[in-house]
Amino acid sequence: MQGDLNPEFLAKLNQLATELGFAKPGITAITAPWPQSAYLHEFLALEHHGQMQWLADEAHRRQHPTDLWSEAKTAIVLGFNYGPDHDPMQNIAHKSHGNISVYARGHDYHDLVKKRLKKIANWLHKYTEKPLKVFVDTAPLMEKPLAAKAGIGWQGKHTNLVSREFGSWLFLGVILTAADLPANTPSDDHCGSCQDCLDICPTNAFTSPYKLDARACISYLTIEHKGHIEVKYRQAIGNRIYGCDDCLAVCPWNKYAKISKISKLHARPELTMPILADLAALDDQSFREVFTASPIKRTGRDRFVRNVMIAIGNSADSGLIPCAVTALNDRSELVRAMAVWALSRLSPATEFAKLRQQYLPNEIDEQVKIEWFL
Repeated sequence: MQGDLNPEFLAKLNQLATELGFAKPGITAITAPWPQSAYLHEFLALEHHGQMQWLADEAHRRQHPTDLWSEAKTAIVLGFNYGPDHDPMQNIAHKSHGNISVYARGHDYHDLVKKRLKKIANWLHKYTEKPLKVFVDTAPLMEKPLAAKAGIGWQGKHTNLVSREFGSWLFLGVILTAADLPANTPSDDHCGSCQDCLDICPTNAFTSPYKLDARACISYLTIEHKGHIEVKYRQAIGNRIYGCDDCLAVCPWNKYAKISKISKLHARPELTMPILADLAALDDQSFREVFTASPIKRTGRDRFVRNVMIAIGNSADSGLIPCAVTALNDRSELVRAMAVWALSRLSPATEFAKLRQQYLPNEIDEQVKIEWFL
């Protein structure tokens, strides 16, 4: 069936979405051209994607939903609220603890959202008798522009989705279908003259409103960046050991945000304000155990402990010096390098010189050697 869907369809869709924990669904046609393709190619041409090579490799499929699936005619976009129970900016002040992005403090959202999305997709397939596909942030699909076209919210100046009902705290799931469905009105941009999200960025990662250089973004640096983190960003990272919520948390529209009702998305106590000393001691096995069913697991132990060492260097807590000294023997050059940097900030100059004399002769990595003299 196509086109002439009756009100009962929309009522059932809304009911099913609500029962499964989603916000009200948005629907948009996807057959028309859209400007996001040009934005994507500009982003890539400026190399603002950094090491995220998969963005460039799949640009030809990402530039329009029909390039991903040629049969697609309509997108149903569903938001999944993960609103926190406190202001995540409060955690930044606790410098001997790590600050983990809100979305990563609970169960991996990919599994939670996709299972629920598939239930809606099964019903939709039976109703329309048309093929469809389900996506939750794992395919070359630009979900945020689709969400804006579908009336879920708008892309703010920080490039993330903003909702009048849920503020900045929405995961997005998308169902592409070959059925023609009635479309919602696209959302208007309600950012106005506000640029709080741009002003608060610790690393000035926004080149202008609505444009982000991911290479300077703390979320990119602590999650996606595979190598050594440049000196110019380390102090700004503070205690953010996985992701950054600053531009999201400061948005005035969060006054309408709601705490998530999904218990598995609530922060695990051990990830709300984890102690840096405990995280610094993680080996491969304990890292996997702590972050089972967490999105943090995919970053890997070495990059994560690298971030922990940076946070230790920013802690101003001399009690963490032994953690950094122990890390000088770590098998990962990423960890050793940032342990050196942490000690350069925490240790008295004479003690740091003694450590350099002790550890430098046995160091085999060139970047770690350089760190001893920065």
